[in-house]
Amino acid sequence: MSVPSFPSFPAFTTFPDLDPGPSTRTSAAPEGKAKEKKHRKKYRQDEDHELDAGRKKKKHRHDKPSEQEERTDGRHRHRRRSRSHERRKDYGRGDDERKKAEEDRRNQHDESDLAGVRESLVYFTDRKGDPLNVRYGGLHAGDVPKHRLVDSGRKVLGLGPGLVVIHRGREGVEVGWYGRRRMPELTDSSTRRMLASGSTRRLLASSEDRYQEEDGFLRITTNRPRNDDQSYRDIELSKQYNRDSDESDDSAESESSDDDSDTTPVTSLQATLKSLEERLSAKPDDISAWLSLLSYTLTTVPATSKNASKARAEITTSLLSRALEAHPDNSRSKILRLKYIRAGEELWQDGKLNAEWEKAVEVDDIEIWMAWLDWRVRSTNDALTSVAEDVSRVVRALTIRQDEIGQLRVLWRVAVVFREAGYIERANALFQAQGELLYHLPPSLWDVSFEDQLNGLEEFWDSEVPRMGEPGASGWAAWEASNRPEHPPPAAPGPTSPDPRIPDPYSRWAASESLADHVHALSLRTTDDDENADPYAVVLFPDIQPFLMNVRSPRAKDVFRCMWLAFSGLHVPGFLASLSERPEENMDDRWAYTHLASQSYLGSVFPDETSAGRITADAYAGVMVGREREYGSGFGPVKEWGPGAIEPFENLGSGKWSMWTSEDVQGVDPGPVREIFKQCRISGDDVGWDVLHLAFEAAIDLKSALKLSKSLLATARDSLPHWGAHARMERLRGRPDDARKVYQTVLSASSQSRVEGGGLWWDWAEMEWLSHNDDGALQVIVRSSGVAGSGGIAVLRAKRHFEALLTTQLLRAPWTERAPWIKLAALLELVTSSPESALGVLDLYLNQLQHGTPAHEGLTIASLTLLYNHSIVLRKPTPPALLRERAERAIEVYPSNTAILGVFLEAEKGQGIWGRVRATLGETAADGTGKEKGVARRVAEVWVAGWEKGRWEAEIERTRSGLSAAAEDERTRGSAVVWKVYIAFELRVGQPERAKKLLFRAIGECPLVKELYLLAFGPLRAVFSTRELNGLADTMVERGVRMRVGLDEVVGEWTDGRGADGDSGDDNAYGPGDEIERRAEELRRLMPY
Repeated sequence: MSVPSFPSFPAFTTFPDLDPGPSTRTSAAPEGKAKEKKHRKKYRQDEDHELDAGRKKKKHRHDKPSEQEERTDGRHRHRRRSRSHERRKDYGRGDDERKKAEEDRRNQHDESDLAGVRESLVYFTDRKGDPLNVRYGGLHAGDVPKHRLVDSGRKVLGLGPGLVVIHRGREGVEVGWYGRRRMPELTDSSTRRMLASGSTRRLLASSEDRYQEEDGFLRITTNRPRNDDQSYRDIELSKQYNRDSDESDDSAESESSDDDSDTTPVTSLQATLKSLEERLSAKPDDISAWLSLLSYTLTTVPATSKNASKARAEITTSLLSRALEAHPDNSRSKILRLKYIRAGEELWQDGKLNAEWEKAVEVDDIEIWMAWLDWRVRSTNDALTSVAEDVSRVVRALTIRQDEIGQLRVLWRVAVVFREAGYIERANALFQAQGELLYHLPPSLWDVSFEDQLNGLEEFWDSEVPRMGEPGASGWAAWEASNRPEHPPPAAPGPTSPDPRIPDPYSRWAASESLADHVHALSLRTTDDDENADPYAVVLFPDIQPFLMNVRSPRAKDVFRCMWLAFSGLHVPGFLASLSERPEENMDDRWAYTHLASQSYLGSVFPDETSAGRITADAYAGVMVGREREYGSGFGPVKEWGPGAIEPFENLGSGKWSMWTSEDVQGVDPGPVREIFKQCRISGDDVGWDVLHLAFEAAIDLKSALKLSKSLLATARDSLPHWGAHARMERLRGRPDDARKVYQTVLSASSQSRVEGGGLWWDWAEMEWLSHNDDGALQVIVRSSGVAGSGGIAVLRAKRHFEALLTTQLLRAPWTERAPWIKLAALLELVTSSPESALGVLDLYLNQLQHGTPAHEGLTIASLTLLYNHSIVLRKPTPPALLRERAERAIEVYPSNTAILGVFLEAEKGQGIWGRVRATLGETAADGTGKEKGVARRVAEVWVAGWEKGRWEAEIERTRSGLSAAAEDERTRGSAVVWKVYIAFELRVGQPERAKKLLFRAIGECPLVKELYLLAFGPLRAVFSTRELNGLADTMVERGVRMRVGLDEVVGEWTDGRGADGDSGDDNAYGPGDEIERRAEELRRLMPY
């Protein structure tokens, strides 16, 4: 194979000149001058490099180039381009002439620049810096200046004798003065804190005549010296300027002057704080402005930072003390008082805290009294004696104000305290006695004093006949009417014993205590013979007499029975918010929502073991293919909304998600709840209570619920709500034909006006619509309006009828009567037109309602449900953004509504964007302020972490941070429910040591909750030593927490072979002759010390 000769290759002169300049050359030069050309090329490159370096350093000497420098530099650049062009044009000239011209040019124009380089300093001040240095932790390799190390790497060639190398790394060296420590790097924590902190300015006192006002402005001059420091490197690209325009010169000068000024740019947070301060200066009694100022100020201290609780508490107390003193009306603001005192609990001593609480209760508001009672419960060491004194004080104040609902709230709180401390019999006895006073008071005692009524009730109590909530109870009034007959008391439950297979006595004792608290919930009688019963198992009337309330109104009767249901574990969504004039100020959910911490609820909140982690991708022919994302239902186990926003039998989603399902009643004892429904029914037309009873029975067994419904309809044949509930249950059974017969028969034969049957008309039309029968739904809607016929004319007449009905006849009607007709009008628009027109009808009436009211919340849910059923359930063509955007707006207004949260999650399915979900569930709002979340919302967010199957493990840290924020937030910090969920979460993810630390914190915040103590003996037994368990048992005795059986009686002299600290080291582990083995193990334990 012959090798081609060099002349056969194409010459470089045949290629086009892409970038004319000093580096452009040809390869056709004579061979004899190759060495000289190489030397000239290297000389030109070095020369151009020196010129560029000098120009850059000259640029850094002054931040912006002056006009003369720009013009001079422009002339030089133009000359270089001209010379380059002439060099290519006249390449045949002699090399000596070209070399001489280049040397003359360098001597004439660059001697001053090179002299400045020699005389410049070796450092420069970087006034802006490269943000990429912070991201990557150092300079780019191309920005490190060329250097040569001498003296064994301790110095850099060319630097002064005082500058040495203080650090050598992979990306370069760090030079500093001899004897000084190494400067911190960009990746150090101190440097990052300094970079994250805002800029500060030092304010110095000055003379009054230093700054003179000119045209309403103060001219401020700078005292900063301007040093002509020559830089030795650049870390950012030079900006391109137009050298030939005067506008570029003016802008450069203005930018230079702006950089030299001492003014600091105002951030958005500072601007917001300034505007709020100005607003408060003009109107100091603006409570919302003070709260906004507090929220924005607290954003400067993240809740997850170190010592954040104390720092945020100091900020809160300092700012709210100003607010309380700014205006006389502010001192009577309950929300300012409560926030001020809750923050002060972290800082103040007991004396100051008591004094501040005394000032707060002078406002005489129920929310402050409930907060004060909750504080007394958390700070007391006796769950029985001190609580009675505090309750009597609160009841006296509420009696003067004639606040019966407030008194019942106090009774509910006391019952929860008794149950949490282990006195479950006394808590149930309190509800039984109050129920006898409300529902079964004998007629002969109606007009007597409350003391005489209590004396008569004591006689009934001492007779030990069946009481309210017990099987066979007939009531106090019936007992008096029957001349006080003697009835045998109900049979006492048998003795309970834990699983004998539990080897550890501490765990066995905890299991027996939990089982006894669940089984022995009602008080025993004095005639019962139970050898194992403790003295607190029998509740005498003097034990509960100080806590009974003198309430008689019908409203109080309705509220009390719903409280009893909630205390028994059957949560009624929206009931708690109905107890306060301003639901957002009610914080009773911290202790009232105990159902969220039950074992049945916790099992549904956390995902199953099989769905916690799954395979997300498969390999096909060596190619990774991701699997389709799987989601659960967006409607979770936590159910919370406003009062009356969702009816008991109203369903959402394809899974028939309603107020109560079989999962909601798993941890509820149906026997006592059935007795409550039966014995608390008010004679007459008690429709709402009957519908709740039917909903509860339907959640347990639909057949028994239908039997109960028929028995109720036998006595109320003309009750449309009873017939509507019966038809709903037929729909739940999957029998729409039977439900249709009910609607047709009742609506055609009803003697009531057509307006009163709006609920049944809506139920019928909705059933036909969800059955994919749009024509049938249209016929029902037109028929409900009283219009005969069909077709377009009938539809127009029906629309006019609905409009006239809602604007005239039902304009002042209750919301429960207006809502069905509004939904019928919207469904008519949806069936005949489009979703946008239906939403237009709903928005017309939504705009007439006030935000936050039950009517507005209910209609908001109705609009979302209508759009959800149309687009997702029925799969009709609808823009996905229509439902998603509407759900986003709704959840901002009602963040604790889990029905809206469910629709929002359903709209996010398949979008692949977790950002919207995370932003909704995050701790900060869009403006940077913190979100205030209740207990139900916190637990719902834990469930949402496992909404997407297989994503639970990836969301563990996010869930932990949310629960940590709940444990630090003053809104939920004192809630035993939150602490139980937090500890259960750590156990679920396999972190018992974390759970142990949380348990000690929980006991400090909730000292009278028995279940928290039992967690150490049960699920956390492996991480607790016997010494720690014995200490917890002593603490329970000191604080008055009930122990049915003493721990010493069960444990005795048992030992588990672990020392005081839980480590193995018992001397009995070896026999008496194994002295060598004991010494060898002790030696190994002490090594290497």
